[in-house]
Amino acid sequence: MDKVKLMMSWDILPGKEEEYFEFHVRQFVPELEKMGLAVNEAWLTVYGDHQPRLMAEAIISSLGSARQVLRSAAWRALDNELDELVENFAYKVIPARTRWQM
Repeated sequence: MDKVKLMMSWDILPGKEEEYFEFHVRQFVPELEKMGLAVNEAWLTVYGDHQPRLMAEAIISSLGSARQVLRSAAWRALDNELDELVENFAYKVIPARTRWQM
């Protein structure tokens, strides 16, 4: 399989918005990049309660590489830190297409 996308979604815990955005910029994205993921797009829901507050997609070279990242200690550490700031974190790996995907 060629490139794949890691599609992620989550909601920021109430009262943790400032701390979350600081973490996102200074740690989350740089750590994903160190793992070989290229954050491609991110969406912030500003109106409505029926969608995740944040959705992001990151591209990685192959399904095997994605599996390796998702099993790594670095991913678990990042997930643990994220867990302190968000809820409803979910992800899936899908074949990368050039158009928007969910």
